[in-house]
Amino acid sequence: MRVVATAGHVDHGKSTLVRALTGMEPDRWAEERRRGMTIDLGYAWTTLPSGEKLAFVDVPGHQRFIANMLAGIGPAPAVLFVVAADEGWSRQSEEHLAAVDALGLRHGLLAVTRSDLADPAAVLADAAERLGRTSLGPVPAVAVSGITGAGLPGLVTELDRLVAGLPPVDPDGRVRLWVDRSFTVRGSGTVVTGTLGTGTIAVGDELDLHGERVGVRSLQSMGAACERIGPVARVAVNLRGVPRGDLRRGDVLLTPDAWYWTSVVDVRLHPLLALPGSLTFHVGTAAVPVHLRPLAEDVARLTLRQPLPLQAGDRAVLRDPSRHAVAAGVLVLDADPPPLRRRGAPTRRAAELATATGRLDPRAEVSRRGAVRRDHLRALGLTSSAIAEVREVGDWLVTETQWEQWRTAVSPAVAAWAARFPLDPGMPLPALRRTLGLPDAVLVAPLVAAAGLQVEDGRARSAAQPSLGPAEAGVTEIERRLDKDPFAAPESDDLARLRIGRRELAAAEKAGRLLRINAEIVLLPSAPDVARQRLRALPAAFTTSQARQALQTTRRVAIPLLEYLDAHAITERVDPSTRRLR
Repeated sequence: MRVVATAGHVDHGKSTLVRALTGMEPDRWAEERRRGMTIDLGYAWTTLPSGEKLAFVDVPGHQRFIANMLAGIGPAPAVLFVVAADEGWSRQSEEHLAAVDALGLRHGLLAVTRSDLADPAAVLADAAERLGRTSLGPVPAVAVSGITGAGLPGLVTELDRLVAGLPPVDPDGRVRLWVDRSFTVRGSGTVVTGTLGTGTIAVGDELDLHGERVGVRSLQSMGAACERIGPVARVAVNLRGVPRGDLRRGDVLLTPDAWYWTSVVDVRLHPLLALPGSLTFHVGTAAVPVHLRPLAEDVARLTLRQPLPLQAGDRAVLRDPSRHAVAAGVLVLDADPPPLRRRGAPTRRAAELATATGRLDPRAEVSRRGAVRRDHLRALGLTSSAIAEVREVGDWLVTETQWEQWRTAVSPAVAAWAARFPLDPGMPLPALRRTLGLPDAVLVAPLVAAAGLQVEDGRARSAAQPSLGPAEAGVTEIERRLDKDPFAAPESDDLARLRIGRRELAAAEKAGRLLRINAEIVLLPSAPDVARQRLRALPAAFTTSQARQALQTTRRVAIPLLEYLDAHAITERVDPSTRRLR
């Protein structure tokens, strides 16, 4: 399916023309038909001679309903511009064309209606010349009459050519469906409609609405039920478990976790106009008050009153509600711009954006941030996958400069921790992350390894034997004694004299310097292996007394040591009085 929006002054025959082309009534409300003018968006569809299905979004032409007009034309890829032969170019013709130009639409068709009431030649020439000066450029022009049918076959031929020339769309892209209408169907629940520009929606899918997941119960397009709908299409989506009051025009259905919600964007403005202070930002079907901060002649920063899911390359319209006029077109250059806090930052930012086109430079985006998630860049509109001179760590992209800055800071941070906490020299990885200012825990371990350090039990430590600070001398003395006599465990008085308490013993054990057999007995880490070797000289089954003599120690040490060996499957009991080696 293809989608075309109408545009033009009120009462110039837009709805009559759509009715003649489709045989359908686009005006949905009795009030519209009673007043003879379109108030809200209307929809109708037909099949062209080529077999291509074409849907029309019929927009209101009256100046009081220009916001509705922008909601209809915003998501559409092409426009059918309508001017009446008997009235010619009018005020709303100018504003509608300004909106078309502001949105950067490049595909269109001119229809001069009521050619049965006046000679259309002059109006055809005038309107075609006006459209040619906009983003549309030269467009085919056809004189028609919605009443007599004159010129309709030629218009249908041109519509076929128009839709054949529209650019291809991505059925696998992210869904962003701007809601233009919401209503309730008895027995089915809430239904929303909109123009699907990219991506595909299928029955059973989950979409994001207001940050919550909602299910797709059923789908319709052009009045027929569908299991799947791809772009570009007019689509009605029946949502599961969503009250009608929760939805309004300007809401948006999204592929979950695939879009970046932003309230600050850097943009290029076109045309260059004197902009008022009070402006409304129109994108898709949304209309949000916005504050504008000029950065350069045609570049500005916009702060939206509420966040929207935007990306680089989006087109929008700034409108002055006090004058009921389009103020400027907007091209989004950056949906996640840097803050402007320092002196001279606005000028530097304007220089950075001087040549921006709305297509992101992946390397520049990574360089500006130092490190960024790949899925964040995708949410901002980046489609490139390969980025030169950028390190990939998990989903993170990191510049070599940033990586080296972090890497060189690891060892000093770990050393400072060890000096501050000598009894706990391994720096916890969360503490190291905070010290380095890393954006994600997944970066910590690779940086520790790159710095030549090691990770043990969730801590970063030097491969070298760490010092125990004030306890170092006492632990060294105990090591010296045990080297000479492996099972001469120091008495509590010795430990107190050496100023070795529970914390110092725990630190020495964590550092691999000592081994606590129990709360009272401290030996070297090699003690269990030495004991195994000495016990091998005993009979297959030996008593505690025999073991004590082989180990050349006291019962104070021998009994807890044998219990330790039992617990670690080095020895086992044969009966209550004897043990054997396993």
